[in-house]
Amino acid sequence: MDLGDILSKEQILTELSAVNRWEAIDELIQNLVTTGKIQAAHKEAIAAVVKKREASMSTGIGFGIGIPHASTDLIGEVVGALGRSKTGVNFDALDSQPVHLVVLFLVPQGQFQKHLHTLANIAKLLHRSEFRQALENATDAETMLRIIRGQGPK
Repeated sequence: MDLGDILSKEQILTELSAVNRWEAIDELIQNLVTTGKIQAAHKEAIAAVVKKREASMSTGIGFGIGIPHASTDLIGEVVGALGRSKTGVNFDALDSQPVHLVVLFLVPQGQFQKHLHTLANIAKLLHRSEFRQALENATDAETMLRIIRGQGPK
């Protein structure tokens, strides 16, 4: 499962208002509710699962990237949202640097291989500096999605 498979332009927030990882998680989960990817009734339960995973170890993997993720039986397919912060979010990242790109994704409970493959694909993609730079410089969500899907900016 690739990032381009789980995102639509509506699931890309070009300017997160969050200042820390907990707010970023809440903001991205709210986006998944707004876009109909998760039910509003499940919002708090899903946020709790993601935050529990995040509390065990920050998913701020360095290079300005955060990838909060979790498995839950409250969804039927892999879903995700991407947030960008120009100022940076305090994510307690491994390199102690602010995070500018946050990808939150959820995998249905019990799909361990899909979870690992999705995480690996997203991390590999975001480790490419020219890719991160292109996302950070994109003017809007549509351009960001084109970059993610490998079509580059128009």
